Amino acid sequence: MDDPIAFYREEVQKLNQKVQKRKQDEKVRQISSESPEKLLGYFPFKNLNDALGCKKYIDLMQTATDFRFNVFDMTSALVYARAVHPCSKSKTYDEVIPKLFEAHDFSLDQLYAGLGYIGSEYEKVIEIYKHQLSKKHPFDTSHTYFDCTNFYFEIDREDGFRMKGPSKENKKEPIVGLGLLLDANQIPVGMKLYPGNESEKPVMRNIIDDLKQRNHISGRTIQVADKGLNCFNNILHALKAGDGYLFSKSVKTLPETEKTWVLLENDYADVKDKKGEVLYRMKECVDDFIYTYTDDAGHKKTLKLREKRVVTFNPKLAEKQRYEINKQVEKAKALKAGGAKKSEYGDSAKYVSFVAADKKGQRTDGKIKVELNDKAIENAKKLAGYNMMVTSETHMPASEIYAAYHNLWRIEESFRIMKSQLDARPVYLQKEDTITGHFLICYLAVLLTRLLQIHVLNDAYGVEDIFDFVHDFRVAKISDRKYINLTKNSSFIKDLSAQTGLPLTSYFLGNGDINKMLSHRF
Repeated sequence: MDDPIAFYREEVQKLNQKVQKRKQDEKVRQISSESPEKLLGYFPFKNLNDALGCKKYIDLMQTATDFRFNVFDMTSALVYARAVHPCSKSKTYDEVIPKLFEAHDFSLDQLYAGLGYIGSEYEKVIEIYKHQLSKKHPFDTSHTYFDCTNFYFEIDREDGFRMKGPSKENKKEPIVGLGLLLDANQIPVGMKLYPGNESEKPVMRNIIDDLKQRNHISGRTIQVADKGLNCFNNILHALKAGDGYLFSKSVKTLPETEKTWVLLENDYADVKDKKGEVLYRMKECVDDFIYTYTDDAGHKKTLKLREKRVVTFNPKLAEKQRYEINKQVEKAKALKAGGAKKSEYGDSAKYVSFVAADKKGQRTDGKIKVELNDKAIENAKKLAGYNMMVTSETHMPASEIYAAYHNLWRIEESFRIMKSQLDARPVYLQKEDTITGHFLICYLAVLLTRLLQIHVLNDAYGVEDIFDFVHDFRVAKISDRKYINLTKNSSFIKDLSAQTGLPLTSYFLGNGDINKMLSHRF
């Protein structure tokens, strides 16, 4: 080298020019195929998912396959993507997963193959999560909550799994049923999928048996379910299994003697709020109640069971229900005046009578005459606001029975999370295993949501607050090491930032800040 100083001076000049060009390029940023925006709201789910330590067991499961990608990483990516922006699997792969912070190494075909695999083994995956979770937060199965829902598919033909049946959304298309079991703290314990044409009442018995056996739930539990699952066979099944039961019962279908007891004013006690306003009134009784049923041989039998019955009257609910009754009566009057067909009355049909009559009003087998059923209207208004809970637990205080039953709203909320926040209905999936894998992804997202809500945030925030944060918390990359926080401030973000010590409210964030979020342990 003739002149080392001149050589290195020229090299330094070239490097300086590169630095200047890079700075200039950052100032005049061109449209890129890669979005500078990154979705970060899933980090609490990632923290909890990593802390459970399920990866090693799912990795061992995967050794039975010839997959060239990691099943746990794929499953986790789908859970996080479903939480931050639910959409179709192809759109998730193309538009959502690339905006997550970690790089994920699997193709779209591998995604579908992996989804089918975890669907075929969904009970094992749930068992792994339950096993790991029970080490940190043991399940309380002194009470288990159970309910069913269904999801419809926009297809015409049934296929043995997607079958036509009574839909919660009054749809005519084939549906798939899903049963969900929660523990006393409303943490999901297990789920079971079943063809949509099967009745929920016997399904409940099969699912509870299966979930209890698979999840090693032993000892006596109290099965809590709403009136839709209240039938004598379910009660008998609970007793034969050594369990208790707590169901609600429609006051309208009670025998007249029990209705009379419900409507009697005596023995009701007021339950008031902190301001002294009446929330609801409640009374209870313990007695022997007779059930009539048909045994397996087709013989009618009667059985006497000692039960506690708790009745509540809610003034606000009564007002709401009477308003609905009046609305249906007005609808019936309008339909009657317009000469509507019987099929057009819908729910208002319960407040009218359809009788055959001639022109003189004499009843015949001819023309149908519509009359308002004043007795049915009066009875409906009398019973508005009343609800009855039936339980085998005769020594349980009425206040505990009320609290246990009303925790069922958590299961309804879990279904609502699946149907709204997670947009669970898999319109475009066709195979049973991939459909089941999709519901497993939704189940795991609900499980992580509940852990965050109940065990981390101490039930101080609702699901809407959590998902507002999960959907909205995002950053934009402005240089190799710097991001800006695009999220609107909220009390939830402030509280989570204070609890975790993470810079969630900062405008400028570095790689170190984001790595702290992704690796945080609650």
